[in-house]
Amino acid sequence: MKIATYNVNGVRVRLPRILDWLKESEPEVALLQEIKCEDHQFPTTPFDDLGYNVETFGQKGFNGVAILSKFPLEEIIRGLPGEDEDKQARWIEASVCAEFQVIKVCCLYLPNGNPVDSEKYSYKIRWMKRLRKRVKCLLELEEPLVVTGDYNVIPQPEDARFPDDWKEDALFRLETRTEWRKLLNIGLYDAYRLRHPFEKEYTFWDFQGNAWNINNGIRIDHLLLSPQSADLLTDCQIDKHTRGWPRPSDHVPIWIDLNC
Repeated sequence: MKIATYNVNGVRVRLPRILDWLKESEPEVALLQEIKCEDHQFPTTPFDDLGYNVETFGQKGFNGVAILSKFPLEEIIRGLPGEDEDKQARWIEASVCAEFQVIKVCCLYLPNGNPVDSEKYSYKIRWMKRLRKRVKCLLELEEPLVVTGDYNVIPQPEDARFPDDWKEDALFRLETRTEWRKLLNIGLYDAYRLRHPFEKEYTFWDFQGNAWNINNGIRIDHLLLSPQSADLLTDCQIDKHTRGWPRPSDHVPIWIDLNC
């Protein structure tokens, strides 16, 4: 089963590119972030035409997450538990019911957190703590689990072309990376690092500063796996070339293959 994550930076604006990528890459499951539209505005029909079931958790003009699956989706949950007043559309989870295996997938768009001296950063850290609590509950089920999306976390210096430029940024601050390690330490595995422990590849290049042309990138889109999913992992790759397409997202897809 090929499972991909892709921050599309506006599903309606990027629709031609998303469809091109889906036709080329053919993931059975695609998790999208920053769809930037309410549920009723999501362009479901083109994805239906490609054989995908669609579930969304949208928000007007900001955030928003979606699951596309060629298998039936069940047990849909919208919104990360733990803070009832939080209405931002950043989390959706579902059970993907394939013929021989059920995989729990969680699609997230973790808060950016900048500027760090504002409520935005404290919200990011609270969100990460809530995420850890939710994932811990899911891990207790001892089933295949994939928690994926735009984490807005640079895990280590190797995940940035110029790490010194990010020292005080919310994506790379020590407190952020500490929360990341706490998340991994409850029993998750970074799929990309399992397959590519030493490579320096990225999933995001800013639209400004000529970042793409000088490869000034960072790796912030991640697929985290439960032990049961890690046992099934056969590949993990980044579709870097899509960043060079016309009118691309500033992120590129990253995907895994599971032997199921």
